[in-house]
Amino acid sequence: MGPAADATSLALRTEVDFVGEQGPTRESASNSRSNNAALGTVAKSRKLGTNKKASVFQLLAALLWLPQAGLLAVAVGEIVVGNGLTPILWMSIAVVAIGIFRALLDAAGTRSAFVAARNVLSQQREGAIAALVHRSPLDIGRPASGLAASVLGEQAEAVLPYLARFRPIQLKATLVPIAILLCVLPFSWVAAFVLFISAPLIPIFMALIGWRAKAASESQLVEMGSMNAFLLDRLRGLATIRSFEAVETTARRLRSNAELLRLRTMAVLRIAFLSSAVLELFAALGVAMVAVYVGFHLLGQLNFGAWGERLSLSEGLFILLLAPAFFEPLRELSAVWHDRAAGEAAFDALDQLSNNGVTMLGAKKDESRNRRCLRTGIPEVRVEALSFRHAGNAAQVFNNIDLHILPGEHVALLGPSGSGKSTLLALIAGLAPHEVGRIAISGMPLTAATAGELRAQMAWIGQKPHIFAGSVSDNIVLGRPEFVEKDIDVALRVAALQDVANARGRSQLGEGGTGLSGGEILRLALARAAVDPGKGLILADEPTAHLDTVTANAITESLLALSAGKTLIVATHDPVLASRMNRIIILAAETSLEAV
Repeated sequence: MGPAADATSLALRTEVDFVGEQGPTRESASNSRSNNAALGTVAKSRKLGTNKKASVFQLLAALLWLPQAGLLAVAVGEIVVGNGLTPILWMSIAVVAIGIFRALLDAAGTRSAFVAARNVLSQQREGAIAALVHRSPLDIGRPASGLAASVLGEQAEAVLPYLARFRPIQLKATLVPIAILLCVLPFSWVAAFVLFISAPLIPIFMALIGWRAKAASESQLVEMGSMNAFLLDRLRGLATIRSFEAVETTARRLRSNAELLRLRTMAVLRIAFLSSAVLELFAALGVAMVAVYVGFHLLGQLNFGAWGERLSLSEGLFILLLAPAFFEPLRELSAVWHDRAAGEAAFDALDQLSNNGVTMLGAKKDESRNRRCLRTGIPEVRVEALSFRHAGNAAQVFNNIDLHILPGEHVALLGPSGSGKSTLLALIAGLAPHEVGRIAISGMPLTAATAGELRAQMAWIGQKPHIFAGSVSDNIVLGRPEFVEKDIDVALRVAALQDVANARGRSQLGEGGTGLSGGEILRLALARAAVDPGKGLILADEPTAHLDTVTANAITESLLALSAGKTLIVATHDPVLASRMNRIIILAAETSLEAV
């Protein structure tokens, strides 16, 4: 599992482990506005580039070449006329001092730019992770774990060179040539004219290439994310692939995806080399034309272009020293031009992750402080006139249904696949906003303002609980420091997991439950619910699905022991488990409820 999956699971640690369908988007608008406001700062930083101080430092370091070049030109002129080394000693010291100062300024600017870029990237990642955390498990529009992990962990790194290198160099490429042109113009209008004519050709061609480069980078990032998602999906289903003897077919598909990624990557590299070649061509032509003019002018072959006077050796050398520096920022810009394309594409990918889809009720509130609060006894659940449809789907899952579950009652929800059993549990847990109707827990309406407090009373047991890399105890407490060793021991006894805990000790479980059987994973989910005895409402989604009869019966007994004296709602296809409940409610295909 990648960072996106871990981040999503982290949001649910306080109340649920859930993998579901899609939900509606009624209350997600307000959450989207707050999240977009938080991302506004990131977007502003992205627009302005990196730290202004960093850009100014690097700009000043580049401009300090002007006095350095002037001192060098004057010093060479003094030597040529035979004035000796003594008069130019102070010039040499000044050149060295300016050079040291330039290096310090450039280093400080580079470091500051990197730190600022890293901060912007961290904020952008936090915004994307927060959006993933707040999205409802019912939202089928949530990105695949492989894609999210690829964007957050790999593709996002392209933001760093874009902000740390491209943005400061872009400022240098804008101002430094102008400053050099203004320095050259008083000595020779011909040299200034040559520089002026050759300079615009470079950004024009780079802009044309840049449009193609951005498209190529976006295609590469999409292909990379698709390949990661495909690989992660196939790794999860490796046992199934082997069972159906589809290993070779999967390998061919993976090779095909890798070949497409290679082609996309080579397309980006070709465009990057092309942009550098175009700039070097025009830069070399511009410098050569200036050098030819100055050389023939000093030889007396071209007696024009110096405002009616002839250039001295120092003046000609000064122009020759500035000509390469005129193109240097543009050359640097060309070298990082592909960073811009990759960075913009990475920003777009992060922005897509940051878009809020269907969000959980009360997802933005701090629920950690509510974990042990609002204990109102054994909860009662009321569902009144509930209607619900998945986002983008005209068909209703529920239409004006009512449900009343008494405190301490054990209820089974039965129905065919797609009848909405898991969706109803998720709505009761506040994992998505309901469209029409009212849900109340112990008389308190379930809203965005109360969802956090009400979820503090609930425990969720899903059919596919996620197991994190860590010990058995770590996977029970899930980072909640209020639970001590005594609480863990009680939870292990209730879930009949002592033997596994004793055998494993403090050794690490594999990510996703590697090394545990399906029954042991379900028991671990029961232990998570049992560690907090204050959870008065237990929601179980298909807890015995995909288990053999013996294991399913054992899980049923543990579930009943856990829910003794508590309200229990179970969504199941298992008639044996349903028969152990106080009441069975059948969800018919017509989205109605029928009590048995």
